[in-house]
Amino acid sequence: MSLLSAALLAVWWLWRPELMLVLPFSLRLPIVALGVWALGAAFIRPVAQDMELYRLLVLINTPWTHAALWGFAIVTLGLAVYRGLG
Repeated sequence: MSLLSAALLAVWWLWRPELMLVLPFSLRLPIVALGVWALGAAFIRPVAQDMELYRLLVLINTPWTHAALWGFAIVTLGLAVYRGLG
């Protein structure tokens, strides 16, 4: 489920990068950092499970990582609703 949502979010941001334009630069950087962490962790999770990289799995299976993905999805949806592009 997290891999599918991460893929959809990544495609959405590639399709509509102008969503970020409504924010000042001081808010863009934390949202980009959150997105990189959340999407990266969601994409690397299946690879880490297949290759049995236990130290990486401990890092990316924390509750914070799951919350970051859903938080980034909520921010994305909020920006889309605000801009009227959803």
